[in-house]
Amino acid sequence: MSRYWSDVVQQLVPYVPGEQPALAHPVKLNTNENPYPPSPRVVEAIARELGGTGNSLRRYPDPLSRRLRETVAAHHGLQPEQVFAGNGSDEVLAHVFHALLKHDKPLRFPDISYSFYPTYARLYGVQCQVIPLAEDFSINVDDYLGDAGGVLFPNPNAPTGHALPLAEIERIVAANPSSVVVIDEAYVDFGAQSAITLVDRYPNLLVVHTTSKSRSLAGMRVGFAFGHATLIEALNRVKDSFNSYPLDRLAQVAAQAAYEDDAYFRTTCARVIASRNRLTQALQALGFEVVPSAANFVFARHPAHDAATLAARLKAQEIFVRHFKLPRIDQHLRITVGSDDECDVFIKALRDLLA
Repeated sequence: MSRYWSDVVQQLVPYVPGEQPALAHPVKLNTNENPYPPSPRVVEAIARELGGTGNSLRRYPDPLSRRLRETVAAHHGLQPEQVFAGNGSDEVLAHVFHALLKHDKPLRFPDISYSFYPTYARLYGVQCQVIPLAEDFSINVDDYLGDAGGVLFPNPNAPTGHALPLAEIERIVAANPSSVVVIDEAYVDFGAQSAITLVDRYPNLLVVHTTSKSRSLAGMRVGFAFGHATLIEALNRVKDSFNSYPLDRLAQVAAQAAYEDDAYFRTTCARVIASRNRLTQALQALGFEVVPSAANFVFARHPAHDAATLAARLKAQEIFVRHFKLPRIDQHLRITVGSDDECDVFIKALRDLLA
């Protein structure tokens, strides 16, 4: 700590991302990356943009990502003015906190959820009301009905993987007409229902997406928000007061190409879902209790083995899973669905450890 730090910085507890091991061939099941490469069209689009010489890189990118937003809007049946593009969904969420979540009433979000939410609340001075999940880690919709300074949660939830049906999400949106309801759909393509279909009916609904998971572009950092044009305008006002050029030229063409190859997207999502079911069955056969997941990860605990110890012993074998030292979930592991080969290595190592 330094005497030059501001009061805000001194009070911050930063978000801690998943470990990025500097190893040649780790079995990396800790950061929910897609086990498959992006669409071949993505690589082709980047090559076209570079044009052999990279001459285009001397020019600033389109600050509004117009062509990308048009493509994504058409994909979801929206208008471009209903789409905001940012440098990953984390930046999009940061702008949401700054632009749309009221400070005079508390923001509601679950106690077990994406751990960036309380970090942003502290950073932007947003009051928050943390709502406990049920014993089975499900969201009790009745806890989010009524006037608040905003509502925010992932669907499917992270790190649990639990998903709410669309009708239950609509109940929450309809019950909070005076504040913004934000649904963080980072994992929605792996088995949940998207609330984007409700955007035209509810001016207080904002849905956040990322290309990092289902479109295999974690390395490009592209995220979106979908909502009423007035909500998107607020996000653009914050963006243009912070960084007018959040998406570089390569990120824009890569994300556009990923959305244009819908067949590849659907195929890889289906493969991840099949692998998730296979991984769940293998864990249950070893005695693990697994929370039903609609995401590209599973959340599991073994009643007879300490989760932190298991994570450490797996790491010693260069197999990485996520362990959270937090109340209620410190005996759980969050395990990304890797390729079938990666999952087989993981399950074999677990079987040996348990034995």
